[in-house]
Formats: sequence, structure tokens, C-alpha cells
Amino acid sequence: MTTTFSITSEDNLTNNYQLIAQVLHEALPYIDFLKGKTLVIKLGGSTLTHQKYILQDIVLLRSLGTHPVLVHGGGPYINEWLKKLDVPSRFQNGLRVTDAETLDIVRMVLLGQVNQGLVAVLAEMGGKAIGVSGTDGNTIHARIADERLGFVGAIEAVDPSLLQMLIEQGYIPVVAPLGQGAGVPCLNINADLVASHIARAMHAEKLIFLSNVSGIYRTDGSLISELNQVEAQQLIADGTIHGGMIPKVAACLEALSTVSRVHIVDGREPHTLLRELFTDQGAGTMIVRDAP
Repeated sequence: MTTTFSITSEDNLTNNYQLIAQVLHEALPYIDFLKGKTLVIKLGGSTLTHQKYILQDIVLLRSLGTHPVLVHGGGPYINEWLKKLDVPSRFQNGLRVTDAETLDIVRMVLLGQVNQGLVAVLAEMGGKAIGVSGTDGNTIHARIADERLGFVGAIEAVDPSLLQMLIEQGYIPVVAPLGQGAGVPCLNINADLVASHIARAMHAEKLIFLSNVSGIYRTDGSLISELNQVEAQQLIADGTIHGGMIPKVAACLEALSTVSRVHIVDGREPHTLLRELFTDQGAGTMIVRDAP
């Protein structure tokens, strides 16, 4: 004799309540811990097309009492405009060669299109955001990194006063990766480095890189959920971490001098920020300081 079970709408409702209770039970300790803490979130240019869920997560994080600071890139949009305007793109060691004409386009795209676009969407979602760049308030002081690269900056110092003031006034700062130096009013700076230096200067609790990969992988293709500084350096040395992931991980390691934890997650996945921050399993790779 076969026993069958039927699922009623009442059963479904009970299951939904149980799921909600389970999610809240898991998330609440993380929410309490992060309340009042600064989170620097770097949104890569390759993930800007997936911004809806990311920005929803950021608005929710602010409403839960955390202090998110969003740093963005814009490479694909810059390339698109350079192509439209028939200006050739040149790269050296992975860095954009930025002459005066290219710099004008970089500023136009980062400030006029990407930065203000993100601020507008955050506002539509109920967030209170304001767009700035590293040139505002002398936030990022830089020097020319290499004469061969043109107006590309290497960061010398970060003054977080403006960003801190905006946070205290209830804003979500949205930061374009530009800086200025002695005799140079504007420099184009790698957004990963801008996020890393801002996180260090603000003594952020976490720095999160939203990329187009889920994190750091072993040679067998499995995702590494957590590793420390020494382990990360070993993976660079043996070639497990390679290519474009090397400078990103280097920025992570540099930030750990003052930042407690650094995360690399796939910004294309829905609500990846919430899953990484508020669940036991997480969604990507977390790099922590070495044990003292």
C-alpha cells in the first residue's frame, strides 16, 4: 500500500514562515555586528550592467545601519566612447594609456555617465546618495605613475574627511576613481586601488570587490571560501592566482593593514552582497589577516 502526501496552501505558508525564520536567525548576528561599520564596495566596470540587485543591496545595507561607500569603475563605457569618438585605446601592463584627449573622455564618462547614473538609480530605490570623485575635497592625492602612461595616477595619500562627513549626514558616497597631484588637476586611477586606499584610510570593517568571477579558485576549479594573507601570497607564487586576478588580490592584501576582511564576489549574481555578508556559507572568497 502506498502512502501519499498532499501539500496544501497552509503547508506552503508554514514552510515560508519557517524559511523566513531560518534566514533571519542566520542573518541577525551579522546585521548586528556590521551596524555602524564602514563597508567599502568596489563595483567593477564589467558588472555595471548587473547593477540593479547590487544597488538594492546597498540601499538595504544603509537602512540596516551600515555605512556603505561605493567606488566604481567604468572601463567598458570608456572604451565604447573612445570608439564612438574614434580615439584609439592603448594599454600598457594592463593600465590605460591616458593622454589629454583620453582623460577628457574618461572624466566625461566616469563623472557624467557612470557616477551620476548610479546616484540616480540609488535615489529611485529610496537611497540617499551623492556622487563625488577623488578630486573633490582633496580626497585622493596622487602623482603621475609613469610618464609613458600619461595622466595615470599612483595614490600617495587619501583624506577621508569628505566621505566621513557625507556618511554622518546619512548619504551613500559614490566615488569616481580620479585624483589630483601637484600641478596635475586630474589623474585617472585604477578603481581597485582607489577602493583599497579608501578602505584603509577609513579603517573600514570590510572591503568588497564585485567582479565578474565568484572569487579565487583552486587548480581543480573549486572555489576557495576563505584564506589568509600568507595563503594568498603562496597562490600567487605558484601561479594559481594569475592574470588580472593578481593586481586585485594585491589590492586586497594591501588593504588588510587596517581592514579586517576583504571579499571577492561575483557582482553578476542576484543579491550577492547580502549572501556574502549575512549568510554562513557566503558567496565568494574572503581574505583575512594572518593570525598574530
